[in-house]
Amino acid sequence: MALLRSGWLWRQTSVLKRWKLNWCDLWIDGSLCFYKTDSRRELEHRISLKTTCIDVQSGQECGGVTPPESNPRDNLIVVHLMDGSTVNLCANSADESIAWKLTLLQTRRNPVFTYDPYDDSYQPVPLNSYHTVYITPGAGPGTHQVIVQRDPFDGVVEHLALGLLAGMAAGAAMRSFLWMPLFFC
Repeated sequence: MALLRSGWLWRQTSVLKRWKLNWCDLWIDGSLCFYKTDSRRELEHRISLKTTCIDVQSGQECGGVTPPESNPRDNLIVVHLMDGSTVNLCANSADESIAWKLTLLQTRRNPVFTYDPYDDSYQPVPLNSYHTVYITPGAGPGTHQVIVQRDPFDGVVEHLALGLLAGMAAGAAMRSFLWMPLFFC
């Protein structure tokens, strides 16, 4: 898996609202990982941007967030998630903040990438109006592989049907227990 961006970022904790310095990795599959050190041995937190990210703001757009000491507001990055929570980050400079924002937005928008082994690079492929991608084999140099992020709602219907079936079985079992007191009278 390819690494899109990595570096030191300040991250505000969700409970005590303290700022902690973390090593951050943004992977091509949309995973934003936070580590204690740049050795990547202890994973502290992981966010899947492709399934949970709504919007990313940086700089003066981040209202209501106080940056850590000795950092200006231009360095802030706020990631808005689907559950209504936010991840507050702070870069070391305004340019780095904008670069992180653009990379985070690009990762959130592009669910399909092609890999060219000759260049050892990934290129985003735009989706058409039917949310599909067509790649012709042999269209370019080398072989192209398609990497598709799985739909987060794929398989929900199966779980729903299994839950309904389990509920009906439990209801039928409970109904038979309701007649038990009449047998003992």
